[in-house]
Amino acid sequence: MAGPAETLHDDITAVEDPQAPRNQGKEKAARFLAAIDEGERAFTPEEEKAVLKRIDRRLLPLLLGAYFFQQLDKSTLSYVSIFGLVEDANLHGQQYSWLGSILYLAQLVMQPIAALLLVKLPTGKLIGTAIFLWGSSLAIMAACTDFPSLLGLRFTLGAFEAMIAPSCVAVTQMWWRRGEQTLRTAYWNGMNGVTFVVGSLFTYGLGHIHSDTLYSYQIIFMFCGLLTVVFSLAVLTFMPDSPMEAKCLNHREKIVAVERLRANQMGVVSREWRWDHVWETLYDMKTWCWFFLIVSISIPSGGISTFGNLIIKSFGYGSFETILFNIPFGVIQVIAIVGGGWVATRFQRKGLVIVGFATISAIGTLLMIVVPREQKGVLLFGYYLVSFLAGITPLVYAWEAQNTAGDTKRKCTSAVVLIGMCAGNVIGPQLYSTSQAPLYRPGLIANLILFVIVGVFAILINLYLIYLNRKHAQRRLDLGKSAQIVDESMLGKDKVGKAVELEDVNVVSHQGQAEDKGFSDTTDLKNEDFIYVY
Repeated sequence: MAGPAETLHDDITAVEDPQAPRNQGKEKAARFLAAIDEGERAFTPEEEKAVLKRIDRRLLPLLLGAYFFQQLDKSTLSYVSIFGLVEDANLHGQQYSWLGSILYLAQLVMQPIAALLLVKLPTGKLIGTAIFLWGSSLAIMAACTDFPSLLGLRFTLGAFEAMIAPSCVAVTQMWWRRGEQTLRTAYWNGMNGVTFVVGSLFTYGLGHIHSDTLYSYQIIFMFCGLLTVVFSLAVLTFMPDSPMEAKCLNHREKIVAVERLRANQMGVVSREWRWDHVWETLYDMKTWCWFFLIVSISIPSGGISTFGNLIIKSFGYGSFETILFNIPFGVIQVIAIVGGGWVATRFQRKGLVIVGFATISAIGTLLMIVVPREQKGVLLFGYYLVSFLAGITPLVYAWEAQNTAGDTKRKCTSAVVLIGMCAGNVIGPQLYSTSQAPLYRPGLIANLILFVIVGVFAILINLYLIYLNRKHAQRRLDLGKSAQIVDESMLGKDKVGKAVELEDVNVVSHQGQAEDKGFSDTTDLKNEDFIYVY
């Protein structure tokens, strides 16, 4: 019975979009629902709430852990920098800076491959395998005692870590409604700040270990790497590949988990690589808006991430004081990331939140540039204000993810954005040098300029999305549809009906449209029912 239903759905899809490739009906969510009676697809707010809670409990801890270990492992370089790495490994000139940049250079190179693998392979198994491989790379790095070997293993570490950010974005798109995605993205990205706290405490403790055979940095590399390998086994065991394949959900819960995503108008997963989506990614102006925005914030982020401890030390603090003073930096990052996600969700204005964070970071940078080195407290306060930059990147991830539809296009757009993130993080450490100590003025001035650019880009993108919504509304009118649509993906299930009742009679929901392209693997530009969010 399932076979004919799938065939019928494919035929219907082909009729809806004559220009679509013949394989367009292969969206896995569409195939799954095609075998289910129409009456079974309806669900109550209570059912949705229970399923959402189950999804959160299973997926969020795994995503949080994966992003935590990714951030911890790549940040070990910054932690060990104040424990004699430069001297013990005989680093000189820009070699330390290149150890920071090479990881992101590897991630940049691997992003196209990551996009292809995320479309073609089971997501859960892919994430678990990537975590195992980069954890092993970090543990092996403990054997490196010179620049060439450290550079090679840092490249390997970055190559495998290239999977995690696009994977987290893909999982967030695959399991949650658009209105839920910003806060979930903030949760797993908030691990950046948690890493500063936990990593600093780990380093503080491990740095007190004295060994006649191992340098302090070797002990830290080995500890963090082996801990990551252990966590990878948990991900391989418990991370489901998609809502349709989740063993942690029963059949009814799978139906609710999939059907509730219809309002996203983005699809779930297809496992089919489509070149028309690739080309659209490249000529879509939004793609390059996200790209330049993420580059602009990643350059200062990469510089601060690599040289942060050295900057604090330049204020006149000792090695262990520097480690402890980094803990508030991480706490503020968590507050900024999660708080920014909540504010952006509550008021649905990501662009304005980004402008606010960029302004705060610019003020902090300005303080570090102009305040004399004798005023340690003011300098430290400025450094802490800069930590608000961490709230911008997850908002960019959520912004691009919520405004891109079509499985291959989603992965490709994320790849372009992450290439921009990597490029920025490659450039960032190069703006600093150990020879700039103690003022680090050239790097800080460059960061100040970039924070201003970030604010300008955020405003321009917001205006462009408004323009695209008006353009889609006009297309709906031209096709004889209602110009206004209630965006159910940004509402709770219990509010959808009320919203439709309260709006003008000419406003309809996605389910009220004659043609529903929610699971047709149609891109956002070609789906006139897609609503862009700010």
